[in-house]
Amino acid sequence: MHTYPSSLTEEDRAQPRPVLNRLLASLPEEEQGELLARCDTVRVEVGDVLYEPGQTIRHIYFPVDSLISLLAVAEGRMTLEVGSVGQEGMIGASVALGHKQAQVRAVVQRAGRASRVDAAEFCAEFRRHPSLQRLLYRYTDTLLAQAIQIAVCSRFHVLEARLARSLLITRDRLQSEKFHLTHEFLAHALGVRRVGVTKAASALQQQKLISYSRGNIEILDSAGLEAVSCRCYELVKDNGAIGMANVFL
Repeated sequence: MHTYPSSLTEEDRAQPRPVLNRLLASLPEEEQGELLARCDTVRVEVGDVLYEPGQTIRHIYFPVDSLISLLAVAEGRMTLEVGSVGQEGMIGASVALGHKQAQVRAVVQRAGRASRVDAAEFCAEFRRHPSLQRLLYRYTDTLLAQAIQIAVCSRFHVLEARLARSLLITRDRLQSEKFHLTHEFLAHALGVRRVGVTKAASALQQQKLISYSRGNIEILDSAGLEAVSCRCYELVKDNGAIGMANVFL
């Protein structure tokens, strides 16, 4: 059963306002204000499915302190993570480019908040504001380039290196050395069986690069993990050749 974002509770509203999504924050003040006026803040929980392939996109999401995994789906059951979106990005951008249906499954990887706007209202803002158009074009181009690189990585690189790359990207998106990822989720993300994840994670743990227990992961040696990872991490990390920092130039 799919679950969906919920409106904030009174307790949530009482909390300090979170840092703004980086894409929204980079817009000129007037345009930012107009778009934010159309947004509401929702809470998303781990496992929430925001989109399914072929499903009409009704809302655009700008994660604030949540993390969304983008999964390509084959035959309705086989999956491969082709990207992740945190505070630096958005999901549903393809609507503004004329694609009304989702092309990937979007699953919440880390619970938190997101700014959400109706897809039709976002398209109206997109048509009105050239700066939003330029930002969105750069973002979608970068997201596509990263998806292509990850697909190449999944075909040609060994699982241990791919797992290291995935953990490093997750660390960067969350800005934390500690996070929670189950074997099941990693298997779906990497397109392998759980036993493969167990072996790869054990190998990284034996090298004292990570600590992994019941889904709780801590990166113990970032430099060592980067050395084990394939070059794909260097390309897709924030300041890499196809990193998200290029979006905000």
